[in-house]
Amino acid sequence: MHQNYHFIKQLAPRLHAEIAGKIFVEAFSQQKDELIIVFAEKNAEMERDEPEQQEGPHLLKPFFIKATLTNSFSCLSFPERFDRARRNSVNLFNDFEGDAVDFVRVCKNERAIQVHFGSGRDLIFKLFGNRSNFIALNAEGAVTQLFNNKLSTDRSLTVASLNRDIDQSWEAFLTNNGRFEALFPTFGKVANKYLSEQLAGEEDLARRWAIVQAALQEFESGVFYITKIENIPALTLFETGEVVQVLHDPIEALNAFYLAYIRLSGLDKEKADIVRLLRKRIQQTDNYLENTFQKLVDLENATKNDELANIIMANLHLIPERAEKAELYDFYRDQPITIKLKKDLSAQKNAEGYYRKAKNEKIEIDRLNDSLTAREADRKRLQEHLTHTESIEMLRDLRAYIKTHKLEQGNAGPAIDELFKRVDFMGYTILIGRNAKNSDLLTKQAHKEDLWLHAKDVTGSHIVVKNQPGRKFPVPVIERAAELAAFYSKRKNDSLCPVIVTPKKFVRKPKGLPDGLVLIDKEDIVMVVAKGE
Repeated sequence: MHQNYHFIKQLAPRLHAEIAGKIFVEAFSQQKDELIIVFAEKNAEMERDEPEQQEGPHLLKPFFIKATLTNSFSCLSFPERFDRARRNSVNLFNDFEGDAVDFVRVCKNERAIQVHFGSGRDLIFKLFGNRSNFIALNAEGAVTQLFNNKLSTDRSLTVASLNRDIDQSWEAFLTNNGRFEALFPTFGKVANKYLSEQLAGEEDLARRWAIVQAALQEFESGVFYITKIENIPALTLFETGEVVQVLHDPIEALNAFYLAYIRLSGLDKEKADIVRLLRKRIQQTDNYLENTFQKLVDLENATKNDELANIIMANLHLIPERAEKAELYDFYRDQPITIKLKKDLSAQKNAEGYYRKAKNEKIEIDRLNDSLTAREADRKRLQEHLTHTESIEMLRDLRAYIKTHKLEQGNAGPAIDELFKRVDFMGYTILIGRNAKNSDLLTKQAHKEDLWLHAKDVTGSHIVVKNQPGRKFPVPVIERAAELAAFYSKRKNDSLCPVIVTPKKFVRKPKGLPDGLVLIDKEDIVMVVAKGE
């Protein structure tokens, strides 16, 4: 939470107390992703000296801000002194030199700090995680310089766009049915989780509002915790994890967090990465199990298709021709039931259709049960990996365990079906490439016995149906995958689309072929109507 709005809201007044009235001395970088900004009180010596001599003993009450802005870690810190290297150091934001700070304040409901100068210009600390930046604006409010020029969209930022009004009233809370997330997007993931746990089971809106307000007061109480969450140092606004230190000054808290983070050992970092990935996979597996179990419940509670077919067959003489529905006696439940019919089919043909659906329904239930069993085994294995990983105390042992169990190759990282669009049908997993390059990756990672599909003779997504050992692909599954292949192609608006169907072992990707193009050694064709998810 070192970049949480409610922390920055307390940091900005402390920075104002430190640098308001001081002048901008210099800003320089001697490492690619690091910026040092120096402020100091103006004195006579500074007025006489040349700019290159204005350092060290010439500074009166200097204040240093160090901004570390890497892709993986962004943080402000405030060293008591900083000795600039004589080489490999470049001056930045030179036009602010000698300008006095008017005020420092947090941008309203945003993770950004505005440093406003007497000249009317601004410097903005934009603290957006891996998109953090340091931005200069002229007196007219236009961006004149960025520290990280790769974040080109930052050139369109204004002070006004970084200040947002959000209705956080009791009335707005009622309008959102007691959900706090829409009112307080500033809380962030850690605070949201903390607050959600406190609100769990509480239905009364007045009490929920009181809990939210109490949490808000706690977040802005001026108490800061240096803690460890999943073995990684964190700065939080409430007690959580393994608390290491409690501080009451935001500058001291940020310095303590920064030092704790950069002192992480290799073991701590690598263990934290694997633990985080394992826990993510366990959570994803839990979600899958919950959703799949609910599908089973829904299927088992629904009126069975074979029962509908039997009811139709028992009442053939009561069903008129070309009827779209029929109200018949349900002898399973001793009550009337309305059954939908296809008017172009006879009553007997409609019953046959329901019998086919019943067969597919049974196949789907069997597949879902098999899938539940497999995922439960996966979860048990992941939990065993997590328990063992957390107990390892030597970096060499950790790396050996990761390599032996191939955790870095997918057992702990994102599963293959998280990289691509996914459709579950009759217990089978259908994966869809998102673009040409992603389709190539899907085809490359697919097993040789997986089923591969693609709309014929046009550009489109690669489709893969995951094989289930010992089982043939059911015709309805092949047809559904073909419908998706047609939908995610240039033929999506055709009345009928030819789709290539073949085991992946007959699909080759010779070196030099453009993204998305493959060679097929053997294929079948099915004709389908395009149908999306």
